[in-house]
Amino acid sequence: MQPTDPDSQFDSLDFRIVEQLSANARIAFSQVAEILGVSNSLIHQRVKKLKDSGLLQEPVFTLNPIILGYQTSAFCQLILAQAHDIRNVVAELQKIPEITECVNIAGRYDVMVRIYAQNNSHLRDIIYDKIQAITGVEGTNTVIVFETAFSRSVAIPHFSEIISK
Repeated sequence: MQPTDPDSQFDSLDFRIVEQLSANARIAFSQVAEILGVSNSLIHQRVKKLKDSGLLQEPVFTLNPIILGYQTSAFCQLILAQAHDIRNVVAELQKIPEITECVNIAGRYDVMVRIYAQNNSHLRDIIYDKIQAITGVEGTNTVIVFETAFSRSVAIPHFSEIISK
């Protein structure tokens, strides 16, 4: 997170804690304290501050879609009939369990979703029967994913940049 003002609420210790937790969300706070050379109670206080600020969100396990039977992944871009339809369209998209991510985008398309499907036929059914049936969706463009080369969290800025601001 790049601070927006010089009086940022985060310091180098906060980002060192974030670095440790990003590498292993299950690491014991006592171990983080030992690695960083600070007290266990300080780590607890700082993690609470980082959670309260919204920087740290809940840790979750990432599921392997292939093992769960989702052989097909795709990104589907949606054109909306009217810009004001977006809230209703997003609410309907959120009801489709195979959609794991939904973003509002700029350009020819208004919304893009990530879909996991059992196979191409299942993907077709999701697009035709669920997505295109939503009131306000005027058109779609779908790109099938062959392979996800990597996926990662956003980069943590360099500590020196943060401290110097």
